[in-house]
Amino acid sequence: MSIAIGKKIIRFVKIIVDTAIIFIILLFIAADCYAAWDSKQGYEWAEAASYEIYKPSAEDKGLSFNELKEINPDVFAWLSVYGTNIDYPVVQGENNLKYENTNALGQYSLSGAIFLDARNSKDFSDFSSILYGHHMEKNAMFGEIGLFAEKEYFDARRYGMLYYDGQEHGLEFFAFLQCDAYDTGVFRTRIAGQEAREAYVDLIFEIAAHTRDISITTNDRLVLLSTCSPGSTNGRDILVGRITDELYEDIFRTADTGSTLTVDGLPGLWAALPGWAQMIIAFVLPLLILLALLIRKKRSLKKRDNSPSDDNGDKKE
Repeated sequence: MSIAIGKKIIRFVKIIVDTAIIFIILLFIAADCYAAWDSKQGYEWAEAASYEIYKPSAEDKGLSFNELKEINPDVFAWLSVYGTNIDYPVVQGENNLKYENTNALGQYSLSGAIFLDARNSKDFSDFSSILYGHHMEKNAMFGEIGLFAEKEYFDARRYGMLYYDGQEHGLEFFAFLQCDAYDTGVFRTRIAGQEAREAYVDLIFEIAAHTRDISITTNDRLVLLSTCSPGSTNGRDILVGRITDELYEDIFRTADTGSTLTVDGLPGLWAALPGWAQMIIAFVLPLLILLALLIRKKRSLKKRDNSPSDDNGDKKE
């Protein structure tokens, strides 16, 4: 009698343990699914395609862009870097923290937005204007700035476009550099005086990893595209260009469709899967495997309990 009671107690304890394990596993799966969903939502608003309908064009005379400005008055410009996925509206907040976790629509988003340093003028009249953006995977936001560290990549992508004050302006990129986030020599705005401006340009060329031989004068207006360096906590990757009145041809854009040519290969298999397929693989498939293992274990216990045994609990031979 005591052996039978002991078996029941052991079986009851196993059920409790198995249930607790199942609950913990399901909890982890649910947390992973939520994280995947939240990440997917963030990347959707980080992709340039999400803002494409608002991009100013000669055809609509900036009407679509004005619609975005009505949604969020902090929007004032548009940035395009030819040969990359960088094609975003630009905002400016009252400080440099607001748009780290707020998108161009004014909504909370971990991807943030491309924003102008709060110390700079919106008309880009400063000698040095700094644009910030997160370094994100899937080439979102400023995720491609770090690729300019490759000489071949830098050499192939020279131009871009900056729209502000109702007009398109050319961008000519001439330097790529890496520095510390707290380098006050680089992260300067409103640089006044010819000597100070000359010293600033000399510093850029001195520490740059790659440069392009163009004549920079103290009357030029520079733009720095800054993002985090993946390999360093405080490291920053910076692409430097100058604003010009000349508009440059986007040689990466196909003439027939207007779409940008892909130059970085095909996306990964996981990224290419639709959202429902990712959810099945991340949640349903592990759950089915878990249930199959539990059913198999239950059948094994049932088979063992139904096997004949003597009074001592030992199986008969």
